[in-house]
Amino acid sequence: MIVELSVENLAIIEKAQISLGPGLTVLTGETGAGKSLLIDALELALGERADTELVRDGSPRANVSVVIDLSDQKELVKRCEEEGLTLEDTSLFIQREVYAEGRSQSRIGGKMAPVSALKQIGALLVDMHGQHAHQILLDPERHLSYLDSWIGQPAVELLAQIAAAYATTEEARRKLAILQSSMRDREHRLDLLRFQVNEIEAVTPVVGELEELESQLSRLRNSEKLSQAALAALQDLQEREGSAIESLGAAVKSLEESARLDSTVEPVLELLRAAFYSLDEGVRSLGAYAEKIESDPFILEEAAARIDSLKRLRKKYGEDETSVLAYLAKAKDELVTLEDSESSEASLAEAVRGTEAALLNLCADLSLLRHERADDFASLVEQELHDLALERAVFQARVASKQPALDGADKVEFFLSANPGEQPRPLAKIASGGEISRVMLAIKTALAGKAGVPTLIFDEVDAGLGGRVAAIVAKKLEELAQHYQVLVISHLPQIASRATTHFRIEKSETDGRVTTKVRLLKPKERVEEIARMIAGEEVTDSARTHARQMLAGTSTTLA
Repeated sequence: MIVELSVENLAIIEKAQISLGPGLTVLTGETGAGKSLLIDALELALGERADTELVRDGSPRANVSVVIDLSDQKELVKRCEEEGLTLEDTSLFIQREVYAEGRSQSRIGGKMAPVSALKQIGALLVDMHGQHAHQILLDPERHLSYLDSWIGQPAVELLAQIAAAYATTEEARRKLAILQSSMRDREHRLDLLRFQVNEIEAVTPVVGELEELESQLSRLRNSEKLSQAALAALQDLQEREGSAIESLGAAVKSLEESARLDSTVEPVLELLRAAFYSLDEGVRSLGAYAEKIESDPFILEEAAARIDSLKRLRKKYGEDETSVLAYLAKAKDELVTLEDSESSEASLAEAVRGTEAALLNLCADLSLLRHERADDFASLVEQELHDLALERAVFQARVASKQPALDGADKVEFFLSANPGEQPRPLAKIASGGEISRVMLAIKTALAGKAGVPTLIFDEVDAGLGGRVAAIVAKKLEELAQHYQVLVISHLPQIASRATTHFRIEKSETDGRVTTKVRLLKPKERVEEIARMIAGEEVTDSARTHARQMLAGTSTTLA
């Protein structure tokens, strides 16, 4: 559920912040006031394409922030955790900035994120039905998901099994295709693979070995300098007369005599003793280092040769030893397959047949389920359409077969007859804009309480509606709001009067610049706003009375 939306410097919105809650939230205001800009802001925050023209003139960037409460969405919380997204308790913070020079920047949970991640999260959080979103409903490819969502968990479980079976089938087919392709030049490929395997195994690379050898080679090439430096240091520290360790030891001895006479010297003495012990330990370690310095030309030549071998493998088989070893494993697997090609081909072909059979069985189960439930779904949507003043409408969800895929072996298309005496035809070919809005609302109402996103947004779903139909649409939106957070931009008083929360979008001019503001309406202000929606510019006492009746629920139609 969206709990807060903040917008800065987006078109004519200089700064706006609204807090949202459950139920039905309605945004009203005069045409051109900027109501749809808030929907644009939400779409921007949830991954839509950034248009620099949305940045307010004179501002370096536009900023949109959204806070989403996932406390009732355990699956979404789990998904966010799997994606490594940071939540504060169960709240998710999303921010999108669009710069005037053309770039944009996104953050999820305070961390930089690609726009693709916003789109993935947004698809799980919000279902937007804008003025042009009915195009989605006109696409038959989308109809299948509506039916599956209505069927619910049985379809979800079968779809998960089908996806796994489909992936297994595709992998089996891929292996068989590789083998069959390789068979055409089997002997040549066998020779090449054997050479590559032998070449890598002759070197037997070890992960991280090259870096260690290069460090060793540097020591070997500079062994004389390193030895001289170590011996010179040892002479200064220990061997020559008046060396550092000798001087420091004498100083400690002198202070030990002083400490017997004056205990205040003891702290200084302890520091010098510690320094003496550290120096003594350092001298021993330096001596051991000097003894280990190698200058054997044979070892130097051997290390250089091995480095050359490892670099040759990297150049041919991978950027590091890990990649080279991965290539070796893959080459050995292919070699084994090719060496036993005839039996391997038969085995892989049998595996493909087995996985295809399993996939077809699962698809058949899902097809049966879809066929069984499609009529029930269509009947429910049809009844909702009747309630939405399409009393003679006929709605059908026709299921047809297709090649098995990730979503099964069915395609679904919605058919509609809006008027008596007409045969149902594909929705995309006959429905008007107003009918499409009502079909979408009918489907959403049928899906209420089923699996889906927590927030529904309708931008002017009431376009072209009025009177009794508007009152029915308002009632349907109110019913939806019992299951979802519903946000609606509307020009109809019937819908505004049903709101749990009512915002007015206002446009004003200050210092020669137009600015849009968002204001939460108090009860008395709601009366005035709904009266304005009823009467227009001249608000009458009669309109105010009617507005009060609508808010009280005693009237839903206009006189």
